[in-house]
Amino acid sequence: MQTGDPMSVQVVPGAPPGLSEREAEARRRRGEANTATRGSSRSYAAVLRTNVFSFFNLVLFVIGAALLALGRYDDALTSVGLGLVNAAISAVQEIRAKRKLDRLQLLSRGRVTVVRDGRDVEVVPDQVVRGDVLHLRPGDQVVVDGPVLDGGRLEVDESLLTGESEALRKEPGDDLLSGSHCVGGEGHQLARDVGAASHASRLTADVRRVSTDSTPLQRRIGFVVRLVMVLVGLMSAAILAQAGLEGFSLERVVQTTAVLSGLVPYGLFFLVAVAYTVGAARSAGHGALVQQVNAVESLSNVDVVCTDKTGTLTTGRLTLAEVLPVGPLPAADVERLVGSMAASTTAGNLTTAALAGALPGEPLPVRDEVPFSSALRWSALRTDGTLYVLGAPDRLAAQLTGGPLTDAVAARTAQGLRVLVAARAVDATAPLRDASGRPRLPALEPVALVVLADELRPGVPEAIARFAADGVDLKVVSGDDPATVAALARQAGLPAGDPVSGAGLDALTDAELDEVVAGAVVFGRVTPEQKERLVGSLRRRGRYVAMIGDGVNDARALKRAQVGVAMRSGSAVTRDVADIVLTDDSLAALLPAQHEGRRIIAGIGTSMQVFLARVGTQGLVILTVTMLGLGFPYSPAQVGLTLLTVGVPTLFLTTWARPTAPDPHLLTELWRFVVPAMVLTAAAGAALYAYHYTTLLDGFAQSRVPDVVVADFERYTGVSSGDVGFTEAAATIGAQTALSTFVSYAAFLLILFLRPPTRFFASWTRPDGDRRPAVLVLALFLAFSGGLFVPWFTDWFGLTHAADPVFRTVLPALVVWFALLSAAYRLRLLERTLGLAPAPGADDPAR
Repeated sequence: MQTGDPMSVQVVPGAPPGLSEREAEARRRRGEANTATRGSSRSYAAVLRTNVFSFFNLVLFVIGAALLALGRYDDALTSVGLGLVNAAISAVQEIRAKRKLDRLQLLSRGRVTVVRDGRDVEVVPDQVVRGDVLHLRPGDQVVVDGPVLDGGRLEVDESLLTGESEALRKEPGDDLLSGSHCVGGEGHQLARDVGAASHASRLTADVRRVSTDSTPLQRRIGFVVRLVMVLVGLMSAAILAQAGLEGFSLERVVQTTAVLSGLVPYGLFFLVAVAYTVGAARSAGHGALVQQVNAVESLSNVDVVCTDKTGTLTTGRLTLAEVLPVGPLPAADVERLVGSMAASTTAGNLTTAALAGALPGEPLPVRDEVPFSSALRWSALRTDGTLYVLGAPDRLAAQLTGGPLTDAVAARTAQGLRVLVAARAVDATAPLRDASGRPRLPALEPVALVVLADELRPGVPEAIARFAADGVDLKVVSGDDPATVAALARQAGLPAGDPVSGAGLDALTDAELDEVVAGAVVFGRVTPEQKERLVGSLRRRGRYVAMIGDGVNDARALKRAQVGVAMRSGSAVTRDVADIVLTDDSLAALLPAQHEGRRIIAGIGTSMQVFLARVGTQGLVILTVTMLGLGFPYSPAQVGLTLLTVGVPTLFLTTWARPTAPDPHLLTELWRFVVPAMVLTAAAGAALYAYHYTTLLDGFAQSRVPDVVVADFERYTGVSSGDVGFTEAAATIGAQTALSTFVSYAAFLLILFLRPPTRFFASWTRPDGDRRPAVLVLALFLAFSGGLFVPWFTDWFGLTHAADPVFRTVLPALVVWFALLSAAYRLRLLERTLGLAPAPGADDPAR
């Protein structure tokens, strides 16, 4: 058993004896250790299993296995390769996020002090066992549930559990909950509930049962893919039935199946995986660690952000705002006096830490002390010849001499500031306790008002302003006092309005709650259950919600929101269940992540147009050629050309996309672009295929094909010219080459419609000034053209070498196709034909 540094072991006179080392080891073997429940991530095996063996990949694997059995190794690699790359990218992203979060959890896992054999021993939280006695001091985290055994002066911060920022006093017998912190006093706690039985672990197990939402983009892509799958399934059944009637070989059936399955745009999943991965990497560089791979894109749809106050808008620390003298002492003396009081206390807390850090002063010899507690709301120090008191104005008011301080206090509390009164006893010898030993206040002379402010996290006002500029509403949902929360919200630049107290929310029906939530900005004294209900109310009204929190009390609301965001310094439970973790505790890190998500949506929207145009074109060509009885127009290897004609362009288009607000009419815009493109491209492609197929058949039948060309076709097809089926095989591969050449060139030119470099190409949309897509088109055009003259390139993709007849037909066809498609887009022929008005906000290049 690890017991830490030997220097951390010390004898504690009068402390509860605790367990012996032997008893602790025995309990650990019985499974009574404080083993943490992690909600963070799955095992590495589970990550790989989920990403590799998806439904779409399994379909590809079956086809690949059949092609391998038939010896079609190149076709098998083409069919299966894309699925494996897609799975690898998704798995790598999830594993990277898992490892980074696990490192964060390890770094945040402090050490705790337990009493073993009557001695204090430092151990890691996992080594605490049930029945242990823990020694708590200011700054220690409570890691198990159980009662206070002694001390009577423990001050506990439960803000991570309840959202209430005020420390609570715990007496012997009172329960302490895991996830809280000791901020004052000293005492011992019995470890009653450990591991999975603790409060934090029960909550973790509860929120882990909630599933993750699909994003709007994922739902749209899923709809498109399912629709295409249905159409492909129907087409496959018809074509394979025809193949069976015509006596196709098993090899031909498998090849045909591979081509038809390739019509399903699996590449969209690959593209989304790449875009999410790049977006997650960029967001991590700005301090936002993406745990759910779709969270960056999901964040781009957010139109309302709900945030906690303590630990999210604020650091959880206090800063000194003002020391206002109210007595005869000059300001410099007052500041030194208050600083000396803070430096002299033996039971420090957030207030004294802020004062000691901001004011001059030296520790004074303390003769007697009453430490601050939430019950007293004041503290006192007796030094040589003087008695000083620091406390809340309303608690000290009855004992203060001189004029009232009400106006000065009210003016500052209205701003969300915390006001304390520093005073000294009129009679320096007055007792601090009554006859029964309870603390009591003597008559006091006020010295100063000490004004403290919750410390806003850096960049919070700027982040709130930028969210507002982007049309994102903010709502502050806190367990703290509503007036205090509202004042702090105003300090951060948020129009707080009238704050709403959680006390009256439970009695509201869902409809009544929806009205309140829609109109209010600040909510205070809100319980964890009410936070979850508030998020649910926003979702019912169609809002896309991000919830930001740092405490255990925020975990359920984080999972209820479409996007859950946790602070790195917050509770491990909250980090476990969050979609995004802000590693630098900066709200501003969400803004680059949101813009990255909007860039992803814009890029994938453009890429979906390219993908679906290719899918629609291939499907129509297959139907047309099959109905004409001219063979099958594609082989699996030729389908692999989409990596060059679609895959590479869409990767660059997604990378170069600019952030734009999500388009609610995305699917409408898709069909407006895709239908004219696929109809015209398929018509031209099928015509070219039919022309070359029939021309070659006639040429071979009439022996008008030169011997050298016949020899080339024997090599292309692997069939001798004297064998049965040679003529059809040669005509098919020649026609396929013409078709693939035309469709590839057309795919490159489609990019110029989507991202026009000049007004000449601006029939679909306006030029945006970015010339990189045009350079990409030129590079792809030259690369593909050069590949047609390279044997290994044509052999790999199942094409013939570059031939004059192909270029003499393909290039004129491209000119005609380009002119017709430009006219179709400029004149909005699809909408006119169907009698549909253009989608609202459609970007008409003619305007």
